[in-house]
Amino acid sequence: MNTQDTIISYAKKTIAEEARAIAYLEQLVDEEFSNAVEAIHNSNGRVIITGIGKSAIIANKIVATMNSTGTPAVFMHAADAIHGDLGNILEDDVVICISKSGNTPEIKVLVPLIKSFKNTLIGLTANKESFLGIEADYVLNAYVEKEACPNNLAPTTSTTAQMVVGDALAVCLLHLQGFSSRDFAKYHPGGTLGKKLYLRVSDITSRNEKPQVTPDSDINSVIVEMTEKRLGAAAVIENGSIIGIITDGDLRRMLTKNITSFAGLTAKDIMSTNPKRIDNNAMAVDALEQLEGNSISQLLAEENGKYAGLIHIHDLMREGII
Repeated sequence: MNTQDTIISYAKKTIAEEARAIAYLEQLVDEEFSNAVEAIHNSNGRVIITGIGKSAIIANKIVATMNSTGTPAVFMHAADAIHGDLGNILEDDVVICISKSGNTPEIKVLVPLIKSFKNTLIGLTANKESFLGIEADYVLNAYVEKEACPNNLAPTTSTTAQMVVGDALAVCLLHLQGFSSRDFAKYHPGGTLGKKLYLRVSDITSRNEKPQVTPDSDINSVIVEMTEKRLGAAAVIENGSIIGIITDGDLRRMLTKNITSFAGLTAKDIMSTNPKRIDNNAMAVDALEQLEGNSISQLLAEENGKYAGLIHIHDLMREGII
């Protein structure tokens, strides 16, 4: 077997072993898991998540997931906790302690201190019979038969299992809280994901120029308006309402018709009637869907039946929606 085949074989074996371990976790979800979720949901405090080594890294990830899905959470390193950081724990907080073995020296020191504060303690461990498993009020079972590491030493499968259990915990809490996509957008205002959830057409049209002409505007006026507003199109407006659109493409098509004189032409002679339009309060991602679905570059926005502006596909590219 050559080097490339060996690498591919090891990679596939690792993925398969971890996949089997994760699939087995489904059998370990029981009433105690449900009780732990309800304890957090019914708490008036935050979730404090602690661990040491690789478990501390997983704890940080679970904290991030909970915070982004509506469950306030704080990371506390187990080693730092016994040197002053126990002050992070408030009266109504629920503490989740993550440890594969449940028997590390730091955990054995930390657990009695947490219990002395009378806080609810949830253990996330692969060993329910460990010190942590016995002392915790609730145990989230993250048992794995062995690590993907060929020496069964490096935390691989076990940390993956911890993360999956943490995700299950966060998703259950999300459902109990009725956490919606609108709530999610509130916590993710930046980046593509947030913009898809909260950016509206009006947020773009309000910043854009508003190119428009009347049906009787001459061709020169149309070209000047489109050039000055630089959106590649102009709405044809009558009594405040949209009756058509003129795009760069309409101008090019006009030039190919071998018209000897453009002096008498007006906007209504070259406009496209019944243009695609969208409500100004619609989501920007809906505008993208219309633009792509109709293979067009511009979309007219209206509000209460009146022309509100123009949105260009380049606007959505600048916003990072595409």
